[in-house]
Amino acid sequence: MPDLTHLDADGHPRMVDVGAKDITRRAATAGCIVHLGDLRREFDSGEFTTKKGGVVQTAVIAGIMAAKQTSGLIPMCHPLPLDNCKISILPADRDALEITCTCSTRARTGVEMEALTGASVAALTVYDMCKAINPAIVISDLRLLEKSGGKSDFNAGS
Repeated sequence: MPDLTHLDADGHPRMVDVGAKDITRRAATAGCIVHLGDLRREFDSGEFTTKKGGVVQTAVIAGIMAAKQTSGLIPMCHPLPLDNCKISILPADRDALEITCTCSTRARTGVEMEALTGASVAALTVYDMCKAINPAIVISDLRLLEKSGGKSDFNAGS
């Protein structure tokens, strides 16, 4: 098993020192699926609105805001200045939506956690805005889809 970078030699938690790393362009895309059941057909007619407002627009804004706040939510994450954050919410199949979040920065560490946080909070926002109509909504398959920059690149489709 590879060394866990957030533990010191004695097994105590620590923040990884990235000070000696070069600043490079880093990008990451994460995604998840929101299984809406019969509620998905409401999204086919364009923007779906509940009493709380436009579901897709609100979820996009929430996901971007969350990605920007990742270091305040996840212990040991370095605060990163995001150059860009894009959230996409598209039909996945007859009863689901696929949410993706792509983040980029020029920094000493990657933006995987920001992309994962953005996708998950966008999904949670869809749930929150639609739960009164269907409390059986399921969020699944949160995962890193790809990353570039740093020591190594990753693509889940490869």
